[in-house]
Amino acid sequence: MTTLRTLIVDDEPDAVNLLRLQLQQHCPQVQVVGGFTDSTRALEEIEILQPDLLFLDVEMPVMNGFELLEKLAPIQFSIVFVTAYNQFALKAFKFNALDFLVKPVDTQELMEAVDKAERQHKPTATQLSQLQKQLRGEPVTRIAIPAQNGVSFIDLNDIVYAEASNNYSKLFLKDGNQFLVSKTLKDVQEVLEEEHFLRVHRQYIINLNHVKQLNRNEGILTMVNGDRLPIARNQKERLIERYRWL
Repeated sequence: MTTLRTLIVDDEPDAVNLLRLQLQQHCPQVQVVGGFTDSTRALEEIEILQPDLLFLDVEMPVMNGFELLEKLAPIQFSIVFVTAYNQFALKAFKFNALDFLVKPVDTQELMEAVDKAERQHKPTATQLSQLQKQLRGEPVTRIAIPAQNGVSFIDLNDIVYAEASNNYSKLFLKDGNQFLVSKTLKDVQEVLEEEHFLRVHRQYIINLNHVKQLNRNEGILTMVNGDRLPIARNQKERLIERYRWL
């Protein structure tokens, strides 16, 4: 079993101690080599200790989590953000394929995050930059998709629709390319639906900007790439009403 040399950085001492205890009890592959409540001290120790994994609180005084990471770039370790952020902000983490835990930390989710950290590539500067922009409320233009050799970034406007494929989802792009992602369509829906996307069927989420034609009688949408998709009966009127289609 690979040993993950791990650091915890959180300005709340109780949070550091509790997370350390949870890791010791439930994650045998983790060796906690330090826990810090002072981000300035953490910066010094991270450079010395060279961890494999960092559990990082986002909101901290003096130097927040992102400011800390900027000083450590390029990132040479996996990161799990630990946050008390609200649901809107959590979507930003999902958009950028970055792992996070919500306080109070659930043990099962913690174990899954550690397992994922063993397999995942280190976060890129682009992922972290995109996340910061979203947390500041700036418009979202791209989504990060985990890929075999790291992460691919896709412009939202290039996605025509997403299709359920068992426990995976397939993204169909304007240029004809397709991406298979290891997320259910429900997971994809959580990320996309507020960004001019709508789930119109149990199998499909569409980009409303890429609808070419709606056949009301048949309940069929024709997308700009020529693909014809069914609309669930209970979604057809909602679609027409919400988007004022004549």
